[in-house]
Amino acid sequence: QVQLVESGGGLVQAGGSLRLSCVASGTIFNINRMGWYRQAPGKQRDMVAIITRGGSTSYANSVKGRFTISRDNAPNTVYLQMNSLKPEDTAVYFCAADNWNNQRAWGQGTQVTVSS
Repeated sequence: QVQLVESGGGLVQAGGSLRLSCVASGTIFNINRMGWYRQAPGKQRDMVAIITRGGSTSYANSVKGRFTISRDNAPNTVYLQMNSLKPEDTAVYFCAADNWNNQRAWGQGTQVTVSS
């Protein structure tokens, strides 16, 4: 099993920046892909950014050019650098890790609040 612990959320004014971190532990050798998802109150959980073990990245259209995902394969940490934050970016951000069998582990989530 994989355990994920996120950190770095908080309150920021519109236009500001935050950096989220997610540390994976446990059966990390089997992780293929890691990513960030977010869920606003009353809405579904949506993909924000994904990065594969090989370094390929994908982003939601709403964050392209503002957010950057990166990872350190040792010590298995994934980051989300968020710049030019908008109030609509307010949500709980979850880290996820997928293994080669497409099984997914979730972190506990970290709150990001952007004030206008």
